Amino acid sequence: MAANEGDEATVSLVDVLEEDEELENEASAVLAGSDSEKCSYPEGYVNRQALYACSTCTPKGGKPAGVCLACSYKCHEGHDLFELYTKRNFRCDCGNSKFGAMECKLYSDKDQLNTENKYSHNFFGLYCTCNRPYPDPEDTVEDEMIQCIVCEDWLHGRHLGSPVPESVELQEMVCESCLNKAPFLRIYAAHLAGPLIEIQSRDSVYYKKLKAITNIRANANGVPSCKRRHQEMEGDLKSSPPLECRLKEWTASETVESGAVFWPSAWRTKLCSCVSCKKSYNDAGVSFLLDESDTVLAYENKGKTTEQEQAGAAEGRDPLMSALNTLGRVQQLEIIHGYNDMKTELKDFLQRFAAEGKVVTPEDIRQFFEQQQSRKRRRANAGQYYCS
Repeated sequence: MAANEGDEATVSLVDVLEEDEELENEASAVLAGSDSEKCSYPEGYVNRQALYACSTCTPKGGKPAGVCLACSYKCHEGHDLFELYTKRNFRCDCGNSKFGAMECKLYSDKDQLNTENKYSHNFFGLYCTCNRPYPDPEDTVEDEMIQCIVCEDWLHGRHLGSPVPESVELQEMVCESCLNKAPFLRIYAAHLAGPLIEIQSRDSVYYKKLKAITNIRANANGVPSCKRRHQEMEGDLKSSPPLECRLKEWTASETVESGAVFWPSAWRTKLCSCVSCKKSYNDAGVSFLLDESDTVLAYENKGKTTEQEQAGAAEGRDPLMSALNTLGRVQQLEIIHGYNDMKTELKDFLQRFAAEGKVVTPEDIRQFFEQQQSRKRRRANAGQYYCS
């Protein structure tokens, strides 16, 4: 319920709860299986995880480094961090030789370097072929940024070398530079790519999820988007491993010559998996395209599954009752009576507003609890004269 024009902006409790729930859902979709308590280093090169770069510890001009979610909280709290969304096959660098004398607070026994990690200018807060920050205070052109699923860089739509489909949400994009390194993908693009897809866009779903993480981090420390339901387009795109090389059937046909390419969901299932093609993928450094768990969709589903399992384990455990069980009988009764009194008084307080058709403002709630504290202090002061 909105206030009249000129009045203090107000929101209902339902609005607050729904917004909070939406932020949590969006953040969990981005953070997925990333652990916020334990450093991911012992897990080795993690298939996909949320990553951060600390410009405080590894500023521009030095060596690029990435830290896991837990280290971003525990080891780099209060530092200037670049949120890198997710990266594949990466091992946490926190506390290694790139950080000088600093040691990781969560897992100090680390190699000096993680030689298999791949870095880009993203680790210094720069993006696209224009090598600019995001948001860019000097860029006055409104443009979305879209992530390439191969190099995992973010590029401006106007720098892709091809028109961005009108559909707001597309699934996967491969930039022109990566297509040049894996030219066989241009052959597939002529047959598989199309408009029925969803983009990883900084101005649409994925970046909004990333901003949701920022908000939750600020709230928690002070602590990864619109809601979107993913659904794999199965059926025609699904097929069994080919008996013969599928790519050879298409080699002589039309190819996409230039620009980035946008791909439909489940397009990876149409890639040939014969021995010769697998070698080509490996030589081009794109073997992960055959790994179903590499997709962002699989990563998000992993997070949702983990969250559901945690919710199921916690079901039936009331936090208040758990706390009460640790107290003595007299303390339990005092707390229960106090809670019931406050609940009754809050109900009566809110009913007055409902009866008069008034909006409850933050100031009203603040005054209610101030009155509760005042009554509590008066009772405590009165009771001290009867203590022996």
